[in-house]
Amino acid sequence: MLIETVRYELPPEGITLLGYIVRRMHKTEWLAKAATLLADGQTVTALEHAAIYAASSSTSYGRAYYQPQFNRAGEVISEADPVTGAVVTARLDSSSPYNISYEAAMPNRDTFRGSETITGTTVGLRGLGMPAPSKFIFTSGEYIAEFSGIITSELALSLFGNTRIRAYGFLNLKDSAGNTGRLDLNRTGDITIQINDASVTHHTITKITWMNAQLPAPQPA
Repeated sequence: MLIETVRYELPPEGITLLGYIVRRMHKTEWLAKAATLLADGQTVTALEHAAIYAASSSTSYGRAYYQPQFNRAGEVISEADPVTGAVVTARLDSSSPYNISYEAAMPNRDTFRGSETITGTTVGLRGLGMPAPSKFIFTSGEYIAEFSGIITSELALSLFGNTRIRAYGFLNLKDSAGNTGRLDLNRTGDITIQINDASVTHHTITKITWMNAQLPAPQPA
């Protein structure tokens, strides 16, 4: 069964903000790939894969079906990634401003931790923007990668009621192997990554979809 990513993140039955963030982070296959690359000593490509996860787990691209319900400060939600089994947990640390922390715990004990602060809403010609200064850290054995920057989620309004959600921003990258770089993300979902001033690689978040597992069957009411 093929599941459109945003439909999974915003299911028809509704979801809370933390639930949405947890499901948004269910792309941990990228962290599993990073671990495999590290086992082969490929730290540059591993940093690239972890950076793709950091960006793609922070964003959604597609139809904004509805606004998730707000959680109360202190609430915590956990749900396993159906593809990898990684347990993803998100916590609302404060609601003024919205400060959210989260963790993806992989079956092999690798961890991805992060936090973001939604500083407010900006209004522009392109839509409603919600800039979120963010910090992330990925740990795999003795290897550590760090990411920091600002990812702005944006609602692009439509006269025909088909509001779209997208994002743009950047992350600075560095790891314990001495690699450094930068990731840039634009409104069409295109990512460019440059590490160690070497050649630029290109990826597209809109092609990173949650399509590799079947959803659990709905439970009877």
